[in-house]
Amino acid sequence: MIKVMKFGGTSVGSVDAMERTAAIIGKGEGRKIVVVSAMSGVTNSLISFIRDRPPVDDVLAHLRGKYSSSAKVIMTPSLFAEYGEALDTSLEGLGRALHDRWKVGMDPVLDDTISSWGERLSSLTMAYVLRSKGLDGVSLTSEAAGIVAQGSPGNGSADLVATHHNLRRNLLPLLENDSTPVLTGYYGCGPDGRPLTFGRGGSDYSSSVIAYGIDADCCEIWTDVNGFMTADPRAVPSAKSIREMDYNEAAELAYFGAKVLHPRTIEPVRRKGIPLMVKNTFNPDGEGTLVRGQKINGGEILRSVAVKCDLSIIKVYSSEIVYQPGLISRLVGAISDAAVNTYAVSTSLSTLAMVIPTPAVDEVLRKIDSLGDLHVEKLTVKGNVSLICCVGDNMLNMPGVSAKVFSAVADIGANIEMISEGASDVALNFVVPSDKALDVVRSIHDTFIGG
Repeated sequence: MIKVMKFGGTSVGSVDAMERTAAIIGKGEGRKIVVVSAMSGVTNSLISFIRDRPPVDDVLAHLRGKYSSSAKVIMTPSLFAEYGEALDTSLEGLGRALHDRWKVGMDPVLDDTISSWGERLSSLTMAYVLRSKGLDGVSLTSEAAGIVAQGSPGNGSADLVATHHNLRRNLLPLLENDSTPVLTGYYGCGPDGRPLTFGRGGSDYSSSVIAYGIDADCCEIWTDVNGFMTADPRAVPSAKSIREMDYNEAAELAYFGAKVLHPRTIEPVRRKGIPLMVKNTFNPDGEGTLVRGQKINGGEILRSVAVKCDLSIIKVYSSEIVYQPGLISRLVGAISDAAVNTYAVSTSLSTLAMVIPTPAVDEVLRKIDSLGDLHVEKLTVKGNVSLICCVGDNMLNMPGVSAKVFSAVADIGANIEMISEGASDVALNFVVPSDKALDVVRSIHDTFIGG
């Protein structure tokens, strides 16, 4: 059995967390591949260093202290000395990247190199922690493992076919020698061999890509929550853990607001039918959530409700929309060119409405304006809206469920600004004013799931 185990920033963020993570890795049968994120806060620090340009020596000293202070408590003096040399070598590489960045100015690919350095340090540190526990931990960067990426900086995607070939060549011999590879999450390597990150939270996606590439029997995401829940417990204290979901349900929730998985994590494991388990590092004996291909019918009409905030609705009014089939594709293409996610689209005889992140509004308007004469009669922006995502395997197949959802919305006096129903077999999405969003979530949760 081959298992991929991904650990997030809080799972490698302190002495206690590293000890706990090492114990989880060492427990149980099978061969294991470990994927790690940067320590909590490190990626944010690296991004701020790119912007603020502090002295490079100060940056390296800060990171050396952050990682080595935990390692020193766990490792024997001789092992710590060996680790310290490897840590300094890695930090020297970061120093060169920072000096290059100051020299050349704006370079998005170099920014990806720098912002991914926390994963390199975590991989190195966790490998030595495993060695201190009697396991043969082997640190591997994405470059050495052969994770191939394509796309644009900050928003890369894995080339699954090329990565599959590389990982089987580079990882299987280590597993056969009873080693435990510890890989960097968050990034792969573009055609030029330089790092290309998968977006914030991309280590989840990395683990799924690796599970696909190595034909793993299971992919485990170890985080700081008890898997998927019926709602965000910060908004709904009575929210419950969900024991099992199918791929579609998990993907919808991840994309539309549940802060459990990176939205793209599901697709690689879905392609090969690899079960995915979400568990809590700080509650390792908890059940967590199992995500797999089978339809899980537990009798629930609605399994979970999530919310995505800080959104805006852009409405384009034109009498030509119905008569020019290419007009909608050009407008949606303008958003795509701006590298912006569109969370919902609705059309009528003379209107196209699109839901996008509020910070992207100015850039999207600029892109639309650059298209020239589109016979646009009016263009409006409505901000301060949030998208509610209701997920349930039975929900759209049972008469009256949508009416019951919207009745729960009406009960707290919220207007529905836009509806997206039918695009997914398992989800009903709609937009409400942000100041009513959490009340809407609570009302729907109380109606369908209860306390």
